[in-house]
Amino acid sequence: MANQEIENLRNLFANSRQQREDGVKPSVEEMRVLYNSLGQMFPVGADVKAEKISDGGVAAESISAKGSDDKQILLYFHGGGYAIGGFESHRTLVADLARASGRRGILIDYRLAPENSFPAPVEDAVTSYKWLLESGVGAKNIALAGDSAGGGLVIASLLKLRDEGFDLPSRALCISPWADLEMKGESHQTRAEVDPMVFKDDLQNWADIYLKGQPANDPLASPVNADLTGLPPLLIHVGDAEVLLDDARTLAKNAKASGVEVTLREWQDMIHVWHQFAGMVSDGVTAIAEAGEFLKP
Repeated sequence: MANQEIENLRNLFANSRQQREDGVKPSVEEMRVLYNSLGQMFPVGADVKAEKISDGGVAAESISAKGSDDKQILLYFHGGGYAIGGFESHRTLVADLARASGRRGILIDYRLAPENSFPAPVEDAVTSYKWLLESGVGAKNIALAGDSAGGGLVIASLLKLRDEGFDLPSRALCISPWADLEMKGESHQTRAEVDPMVFKDDLQNWADIYLKGQPANDPLASPVNADLTGLPPLLIHVGDAEVLLDDARTLAKNAKASGVEVTLREWQDMIHVWHQFAGMVSDGVTAIAEAGEFLKP
């Protein structure tokens, strides 16, 4: 490919792809360790302050960077197939988005599968948002964001809050959202050979241990099946070289059909959540800056 930066990043995942082709599948615990190590490749900046908080009983970190306004909140839901990920994997990404948006980031550590099944992450995400409201933060001063499973969780949370009659946040960002746990999109086939990070059999495993027999077409599990009427403005980022491309496209299409203000940005050559690798991919820097502009109060 023409993009040497992304080729260098692909090389980091070459061993992982080879292992899967050889039939070697790491355990959930091994994947958690690996995912956290990826997140620690690029430390947070010296201007970042991170401290543990309890967000309505949900473990969380408050992450502020230079220029962050503590009264303007970016509530973030991390990715990881609802089974892996947390503070270590996503602290730097949330710090980067906090800096770019001028908001204080709150990264929640929602309950994970297989220890906890659907809809536990949705419940935790909604609880954390309600806690902000109860703490005196106005809905207009909150933005939601998330990547991969966390991107799907952003939409699921908005749906539940809407249906319960709560004021919704000012806007929401979805990065490479996993929004269809039935995995009906053609990109699971058409991008399978170029996506070095995400594999359909892994996604099926994550979905199985998350849902534990509950229907994959439930709109709170697969928001591509939901009526999105009434949701706040959305920005969706997705790479052209990832198997979840069609999840993003379908989500954007349905949002538009429901009257939601939505912008879908497809990035040539980019792979899953390339924003996390801004330290070595210039398009990651650009994407974070663009997301920050959208998220600014």
